[in-house]
Amino acid sequence: MATSAPRTLRSPFLMTPSLNSRLPLRSAFSVVLRTNRRAVKPLVVVVSAAALDAKPTVLVAEKLGEAGIELLKEFANVDCAYNLSPEELCTKISLCDALIVRSGTKVSREVFESSAGRLKVVGRAGVGIDNVDLSAATEHGCLVVNAPTANTIAAAEHGIALLTAMARNVAQADASIKSGKWQRNKYVGVSLVGKTLAVMGFGKVGSEVARRAKGLGMHVIAHDPYAPADRARAIGVDLVSFDEAIATADFISLHMPLTPATSKILNDGTFAKMKKGVRIVNVARGGVIDEEALVRALDAGIVAQAALDVFTQEPPPKDSKLVQHERVIATPHLGASTMEAQEGVAIEIAEAVVGALKGELAATAVNAPMVPAEVLTELKPYVELAEKLGRLAVQLVAGGSGMKTVKVTYASARAPDDLDTRLLRAMITKGLIEPISSVFVNLVNADFTAKQRGLRITEERISLDGSPETPLDFIQVQVANVESRFASAISEAGEIKVEGRVKDGIPHLTKVGSFEVDVTLEGSIILCRQVDQPGMIGKVGSILGEENVNVSFMSVGRIAPRKQAVMAIGVDDQPSKEALKKIGDVPAIEEFVFLKL
Repeated sequence: MATSAPRTLRSPFLMTPSLNSRLPLRSAFSVVLRTNRRAVKPLVVVVSAAALDAKPTVLVAEKLGEAGIELLKEFANVDCAYNLSPEELCTKISLCDALIVRSGTKVSREVFESSAGRLKVVGRAGVGIDNVDLSAATEHGCLVVNAPTANTIAAAEHGIALLTAMARNVAQADASIKSGKWQRNKYVGVSLVGKTLAVMGFGKVGSEVARRAKGLGMHVIAHDPYAPADRARAIGVDLVSFDEAIATADFISLHMPLTPATSKILNDGTFAKMKKGVRIVNVARGGVIDEEALVRALDAGIVAQAALDVFTQEPPPKDSKLVQHERVIATPHLGASTMEAQEGVAIEIAEAVVGALKGELAATAVNAPMVPAEVLTELKPYVELAEKLGRLAVQLVAGGSGMKTVKVTYASARAPDDLDTRLLRAMITKGLIEPISSVFVNLVNADFTAKQRGLRITEERISLDGSPETPLDFIQVQVANVESRFASAISEAGEIKVEGRVKDGIPHLTKVGSFEVDVTLEGSIILCRQVDQPGMIGKVGSILGEENVNVSFMSVGRIAPRKQAVMAIGVDDQPSKEALKKIGDVPAIEEFVFLKL
């Protein structure tokens, strides 16, 4: 049966302006009480302190700039312990909520297992994350963040420095003259103007190298299967296939991550396809080159020169044929080693780690949906709404009911490709699982955890007409094939159904089962099904007032006057069992449930 038009009532005693005093309560009969109103709770929550109100502990396992250390100390206890053995790291990690490393520390599966669930975030001070076991991190619900922007310019500048130094034999000539020789004819170089540079990996660093190479008068091509063509065109770079890039280049500059697909991607086979006399720069990862094959290519004259900042083993063996080769320039992983970059990376990773420990969403997360900062800002209240709807839904499921199927519906006026719901789905999953489990769930491990528990979550979009200014009109969560602790939460389709909206930036519960309500999703909620009659709000409000329980919001949704109604009451504190019993004993109340958010 359809609900009647909602009514809204405000108390004449609301004299103090606040956020909630401006909320438009359109969908139900509502009373707003403001006595000793508490501040709206923020979305960010410290999730990783070992004890209540204790500071989290951050282990810094490799040298970090002082600015980053100071930023960490403002929020956490900081333990700087460098050059730890794998065994020592596994021993210390169970006492830490966060770990910060550079490229020299291996964060293995054993590290995550040794943390016993306490480790919540690993920060990689730099771009590459091949020294972190991402699969293990995800399974253990540990967010991995990096610092992808602070050292971009430094790495690009070092790449150009190696490119020019290699072309003009700077390092060899320097060593020669310092040994007392004057060999001008031996160290004749090659010009860069008009030469073709192939940038392999057109991400942040690769694109900056391309910009600078264009300024040197080089013709730049690039290979990257994920790079947008319009961004390449804007710089004046042609995107080509891998084979075309290596076959036509006079110089090759590597800027790809080390993955199973890129490991030893430059090998005997690929060297054979290159133009004879090609010159190679690597400021990415040593493992992308088969180093023994490179020595053979150098000896055969296929590769004229190589300039390397990274190696498969760091530091490389002292007797390395590659490092000792007369046509190789080698630097000890200096790509990010400028004063400015070191400070920038330290600050960037410290901010990312502190934000993650607060429960904020990280734009630099590498094992979670990559969400731009502006999208995170826009979705923030909907993220909170999604989690709390999940928490409400699972608490409405009666004990013994096996929750296996959940349907999430999003109503939006935006185009399907303009709303990425992965983050919202993850937070609904968090809300569904955490209240009934000891597992810490976040956007990192949400899908894995749901699958592990046999929980199937499906999603549906409802396309609305209208302005797409806001990302969502409402979110609806339905739990199928279960019994409910609150029968009125069962919809006409036989499923537990809760629905919510964001109003003025605040999440609201707007529907329970078939009943429309309107209550802010903060503190806790009491749901009552009652006979719609005068005085019900006063009776329940008096019981809570006698118990010194502050009521933040009260909303009534009904089928028709004098028929059944559902009253939703927002409270700041958990009422005692005695107070809840008194509410249940009110003759007109047919059922009620207390739900903790």
